[in-house]
Amino acid sequence: MAGDTPSRKRRFRLPRKPEAYQGGTDPAPGAHDAPAEHSALLPPPGARDDERGPSASLEAAGRAGAPAGPDGAAGTPAVKPAGGRRLDAVRRGVHRSREGARAGLAHLADRLIENAPRVPVRDLATLRRQFPDLTPEQLADKLITGAANATSTVGAGIGAAAMLPVPPAMPAEMAAEITGVAAIELKLIAELHEVYGQRPPGGLKERATAYLTSWTEERGIDVTKPTTVHTALSGRMKRELRQQIMKRMVRNLPNLMPFMVGAAVGAVMNRRDTKRLGERIRKDLRSRQVPWDALPQLPPLEQPENPKEIGF
Repeated sequence: MAGDTPSRKRRFRLPRKPEAYQGGTDPAPGAHDAPAEHSALLPPPGARDDERGPSASLEAAGRAGAPAGPDGAAGTPAVKPAGGRRLDAVRRGVHRSREGARAGLAHLADRLIENAPRVPVRDLATLRRQFPDLTPEQLADKLITGAANATSTVGAGIGAAAMLPVPPAMPAEMAAEITGVAAIELKLIAELHEVYGQRPPGGLKERATAYLTSWTEERGIDVTKPTTVHTALSGRMKRELRQQIMKRMVRNLPNLMPFMVGAAVGAVMNRRDTKRLGERIRKDLRSRQVPWDALPQLPPLEQPENPKEIGF
């Protein structure tokens, strides 16, 4: 008809849902049941789908995956306090640091034991030829002064190398300093024993380990007591050697100060420590000194095959 609205402009309205029925147990007026074909498309709970497998309930999965709490109730996760986690991390870090330090000290002690037989030592006849007309006390003074100057040079060199602080290189620098200073002081100890007529018995390795014991304990060797000579490689000596290395490392920490300050500090401290060690060894040996005229004819000292270069 002419007055009708064209079909293309007609608005299609959706059917209104029935309003909620107030009161009663009967269905609200106008409410319709779900179509049978729609309910048939939804599988019942627990039914198996050929493509997706058995259907699962999200609620049941959540209950099954929830960890048990500290009191055993499901769904209550056991969360450690933040302070406890930090404390455990600190303990693990301290434990790793302790193990690393122990391994480093053991490695450095093994290096000292390995290098001790390679330290060249001058016997009494050679020393008297190089420094003629000197008494035993004057010769001992000469040796201690020369060793103190050599260790002072080592300390200054390590301090100069550590002019700018590089934390990864600091353990290597300290290990190099301790190894160099120990070699110089082992040479001093051995030659002081020659000057005072207290050469330990045995071959090259036995004497080297005896001198290493003297360096560790900071005392002279009593050749009349075999226990001071033959216990050089015992477990007790190795433990004391590690302790001595640790003390040296603590004393050498100021050598790593930046801007050439460590060079001056290292030179002064190494000179002082070497002189102190030499005087202690000298005091012990002086009480058991054998005069040169009363010394028996001793054979020349064996020289190592691959001597370590040490000059003083």
